[in-house]
Amino acid sequence: MKPALIFDMDGVLIDNTPYQARAFQLLFRDLGLTTNARRLLARLNGMPATNILKTVFRNPVPEKQLKEYASQREFLYRTLYWTKRREMPGLRPFLEAARQAGFKIGLGTGSAPETIGYIIDHLDLRRYFDAVVGKADVERGKPHADTFTAVAAKLRVPPEQCVVFEDAVLGEQAAYKAGMRVVAVASSLKAKDFQAPMAVIKDFTELTPERLLELLQSQPTAPKPDKQRAQRNYMKL
Repeated sequence: MKPALIFDMDGVLIDNTPYQARAFQLLFRDLGLTTNARRLLARLNGMPATNILKTVFRNPVPEKQLKEYASQREFLYRTLYWTKRREMPGLRPFLEAARQAGFKIGLGTGSAPETIGYIIDHLDLRRYFDAVVGKADVERGKPHADTFTAVAAKLRVPPEQCVVFEDAVLGEQAAYKAGMRVVAVASSLKAKDFQAPMAVIKDFTELTPERLLELLQSQPTAPKPDKQRAQRNYMKL
C-alpha cells in the first residue's frame, strides 16, 4: 500500500503565518495586551484560535468572549490576507505528481469550514484532496491526534502508512501521537525547532513523490512524541 499524504493548511499549503501573527498582534493591541504574537505562534501555531487566546490572559475568560475575540482576529486576518492568497511554491505540481503516482491525499487542519474554503476553494485546491477534516469534524484539535486520525479513517489508510506535512511543533507532535511520520515545512520555523521529521523542506520545489518513498524507507516507523517538548510549548513566555 502506498502511503497517504496528509497536509496541514496554514503554513503548509500557503505561507500565511506572518499575516496570522499580524492579525493576532492587532487584536492584542486593541485588548491592551503586550504579548508578542510571532513568538506566541512559534509555540502554539496549529491550535484553534480560542485555545491560543486562552494562554494570553492572566485570568480565565468566558468561552463566549474567547470566540468573539477569535472572530475579530479572523476578520483582521482575512482583511490582511485577502489579496495575498497564493499556494506554496511547488505545491500544485507536487499534488498532481502525487495523485498520478496513486497516493491518497487528505487535509487536516484546525480551521473552521469557512476558513478552509477561504483558502482551498479560492486557490482551486479542493479537487486534489480525497478527504478534508477541520475544526468542526473533531472534538479535540492539535496537539491531540484526533485531526490526523480522522483524516486517515476517511482515507481508509492505517496511520502507520500516513505522512503528515506540518509547519508547527504542536502539529508534528499530534502526528507522532497518531503514529504517523512527518515532513516538516520550515515556512516559519527553523529545522532545529522540530523533533524528528523525515525531512525539512522550505517549500514543495524540494520534494518529489519518488524522494518521499526513499525517505519512508529511511524512517520505517514513526517517532514517539516528545512529551517534554510539547510541555515546553505550553509554558508561558
